[in-house]
Amino acid sequence: MSDILTLNSLPLFPLGTVLYPGGLLPLQIFEVRYLDMIGKCHKTGAPFGVVSLTEGSEVRRAVKPAAGGASAGADGFADETFNAVGTLAQIIEYSVPQPGLMVVQCQGIHRFTIARREKLKHGLWISDVVRIDDDLPVKIPHDLQKAADALGKLIKGLLNGDTPSEKMPLLPPYQLEDCGWVANRWCELLPLPLKVKQQLMELENPLLRLELVCDVLERHGISR
Repeated sequence: MSDILTLNSLPLFPLGTVLYPGGLLPLQIFEVRYLDMIGKCHKTGAPFGVVSLTEGSEVRRAVKPAAGGASAGADGFADETFNAVGTLAQIIEYSVPQPGLMVVQCQGIHRFTIARREKLKHGLWISDVVRIDDDLPVKIPHDLQKAADALGKLIKGLLNGDTPSEKMPLLPPYQLEDCGWVANRWCELLPLPLKVKQQLMELENPLLRLELVCDVLERHGISR
């Protein structure tokens, strides 16, 4: 068990997706509240937190009181709510193709749980978070090997098809012998509901996560 690590005032990026440790996340940044945050994270090498939305949208929207529909917060913008468990993201590629637009590639590193959250006046969320222990390495058992074999076949097909490295949906090294890594990559690739992806990401047992993924693969006819 690792020591408890707390990060204070971690900037958050609520998204309509779930980031897993080891996962790849491409982003195009154009909102003012995130341009400054991403620029500072890139300059200092600091991570930011990715959390999946349960209400609201990725882009901040003003809401008129009489408009109905989405509920508005005290600042006049649509409410945003998100899960309390997320993943730290590290910027691995960064470019500014034009003023007011950043294009970045990020990698998920560690899961965390939110202890405190605060919305700043310009719409950026910050939080104090506690890191969740990483998955322990678990060798894939024989009865679940089909999931690793199917993923290995997919990776080989992409590489043999001369897919450029920047277009690969998975980051090396390809840890096809590890339960957590294989389960996480399938969770990213499969068309699962956002709520299910979140539940799988939060599971502490990587073997159980892979068992559940194998059930989905069999239902989709991907592994037999």
